[in-house]
Amino acid sequence: MKFEKRWIPLLTTALLLIGQQSNAQQISSDGKLSFDQAVDMALRNSHNMKQVDFLKKENQEETKAAKALRLPTVGITAGYFLMSDDIHLDLTPVRDAITPLYSTLSNYGSFSGVGNLSDAASTQVVRGQLKQGLQQVQAAEWDQTIQKKAFGTIAATAMLPIYTGGKINAANKAAGIKEKEADELLQQKRGELMSELAERYFGLCLAQQAVKVRQDVLNGMQNHLSDAIKVEKQGLIAHADVLNAQVYHAQAERELNKAKHTAFIINHALLNTLAINENANIIPANELFYLDSIEPVNYFKSNALKNNPLLQQVQTKKELSIEGYNAEKSNRLPTVALQGTYNIANIDLSPYLPTWMVGVGAKWTLFDGASRDKKIKAASYKTDQVKEVQQKAQSDIATMIDKLYNELEMYREQLAELTTAKKYAEEYLRVREKAFHEEMTNATDVVDARLALSKVRIERLEAMYGFDKTLSQMLQYAGIPEQFSSYQNKQGVITESYQSKN
Repeated sequence: MKFEKRWIPLLTTALLLIGQQSNAQQISSDGKLSFDQAVDMALRNSHNMKQVDFLKKENQEETKAAKALRLPTVGITAGYFLMSDDIHLDLTPVRDAITPLYSTLSNYGSFSGVGNLSDAASTQVVRGQLKQGLQQVQAAEWDQTIQKKAFGTIAATAMLPIYTGGKINAANKAAGIKEKEADELLQQKRGELMSELAERYFGLCLAQQAVKVRQDVLNGMQNHLSDAIKVEKQGLIAHADVLNAQVYHAQAERELNKAKHTAFIINHALLNTLAINENANIIPANELFYLDSIEPVNYFKSNALKNNPLLQQVQTKKELSIEGYNAEKSNRLPTVALQGTYNIANIDLSPYLPTWMVGVGAKWTLFDGASRDKKIKAASYKTDQVKEVQQKAQSDIATMIDKLYNELEMYREQLAELTTAKKYAEEYLRVREKAFHEEMTNATDVVDARLALSKVRIERLEAMYGFDKTLSQMLQYAGIPEQFSSYQNKQGVITESYQSKN
């Protein structure tokens, strides 16, 4: 059954709708999305990943093209040519040389032995034949045109390389290396995407938790303002205390609106990373987390040396430079190939030319002004240059891992300190609120205590977010970004989700 072209647009539309439905199915009805689901969605939809995938396919075809260099090339050539003059073959000197011989023998030659004839009869017969031959010589065209000045040809050609000095081998190796480079670039883009996703996914966690904290602060300020108004009516505090509570209530409202705008912006950024066009409000199903201990820094450095895609790409560049050097060296050697042509059709082509011919051809440039030697030297410098880049890249990545690992330690220390600070702030607020209701403190002390607690809570969430973002970056540099999810499920992991107290 033939597939009609008119169905192609409908099929394309159906596939797009299926893809959009698949994305929608991963986001639950309440907007919740786990980090693993987000990773799967981002990798499937990312335009960068699709771009590198096409690059990989391009390099695969280049590899096939390089392998085809070992096969014969067959083609058709056609041409029409015009020369200044026809090509002649003038044999008049030959005619002039043999005419006297025929003339003399036909008149004066004596011959015998022709059958049973006598000598006189034999002579008469032979002389007659010589006279006929003389007539034919004199009547013949001794100036022949063997090729007209205008002619055309159509010919089939074939060539099979036998020896190229290593050019084909170098081209095949270089194509294979480029294909491997595309795989490494794909891993690099994957790591960058996962790091960006972790930053925005857990950034949205932080932003939504901050909204809850700011809402809690606003609710607390509202309750405090109401209490202040009641106490003022009882004549127990001055109106200035009420004004003070109103100022901080307005400030809390502004901070809440700011937090909501921040959450909206980060939500939009996350949708962009997921490559989702629809406007969805995502609620991260995973919580901010941290670990009291992870592997030593050398674990990540050793992984980077083996797995970091940037280092692997530098190694690939090094291998490419070596093949480039080999290709330049091959120019010193001859090129040998089997060649053949077959005359398919022609216009006024000389009949003396053969219909087909085959042979072996060779080309060997012995001197080119030392250009080859200079190119070989330049190629060797390219290899040396890549070696230096490789050493610098290894040093930079090791330094970056050291930096990120120390930042993780810093965030863990901050979280330990903020845990204690949070307890103190909660107790301080409880005491101040109790004292305010017992008319032992003013409204400003209560506001300060509440703001101090909210500050500690947000700093704790920010430190936890900093840990998550830094961990994803370090795993990216270590070349193991896919292990990020396993850290969320490790034994001893500490998660936190803010719960409103009001």
